Amino acid sequence: MASDPLRNLDLNLLLSLDALLEERNVTRAAERLGLSQPAVSAALRRLRRHFADELLVRTGNRYDLTPLATQLRGTTTTALSGVRRVFEAEPSFDPATSSREFTVVASDYSTTVLGDHLATELAREAPGVRLRFQLQTHGDVDQAPESLRHVDGMVLPHGFLQDLPAVELHTDSWVLVVATDNEAVGDAITMEQLAEMPWVVTHHAPTAFTPAVRQLSMIGVEPDVHVVTETFLPVPFLVAGTPRIALLQRQLAARLAGAAGVRILDCPWDVVPLKEAFWWHPAHRADPAHGWLRRMMARAAARLDEPS
Repeated sequence: MASDPLRNLDLNLLLSLDALLEERNVTRAAERLGLSQPAVSAALRRLRRHFADELLVRTGNRYDLTPLATQLRGTTTTALSGVRRVFEAEPSFDPATSSREFTVVASDYSTTVLGDHLATELAREAPGVRLRFQLQTHGDVDQAPESLRHVDGMVLPHGFLQDLPAVELHTDSWVLVVATDNEAVGDAITMEQLAEMPWVVTHHAPTAFTPAVRQLSMIGVEPDVHVVTETFLPVPFLVAGTPRIALLQRQLAARLAGAAGVRILDCPWDVVPLKEAFWWHPAHRADPAHGWLRRMMARAAARLDEPS
């Protein structure tokens, strides 16, 4: 029988590895861990022997990650999150006394419109609980059954995932944004103008797309894409002061329009609404803390419909 590689490995090294890869500096890693510099230096030597790799290499006045260390950075964070989840498991859950950390994968849009309400709900019932938002990537969505094992859940619209449990959150609509000083566009816009104008779009790839842009293509208007961004917050700022146009969620557009210098227009077609949900792995079903989090997610989403 093959020996277990963990049998002779101190799992505290995982904490040291995570800090070293994040800080790229022994002194700062030691401060982060609350350990002495010699202790972290000794941990780095053990890690180098284990991986047969330098992990950190000096370049001038700084340290850079080796190719292996770069590869390990993401998997180390995921592994550490999994270890924490194992030791945070409780037969019952008392939010008033818990110090658990919950990790929610979300786009910058979801974090912006929902995050403050969720943080408020958690702080009211569980002052010791910590909330971590992890920026959503294409890989998180494409490999959702696996990626959801290592976090508490993912905020994502319907249409991307199936065969996974979800809590319904809220519905938003899509609007168009143009520069405040764009005199070529009045209070309304035509389909013909949409076909002629330069566009800013998000997630422009075969498996990563904005549903409303995909719908626009399906009804015969192929956007003339000039700028692509992987996140939503920059969109109005990439439109401001230009002849460009973009689609944005109404709740996010309303928050950013004044600061960015853009106007909000209704879409001239029957645009598909955005129905957000909190997706989670079935392995969390029996976890009382996770059940509480799901209730808090739904409560936070309900606050989006309250008059401001």
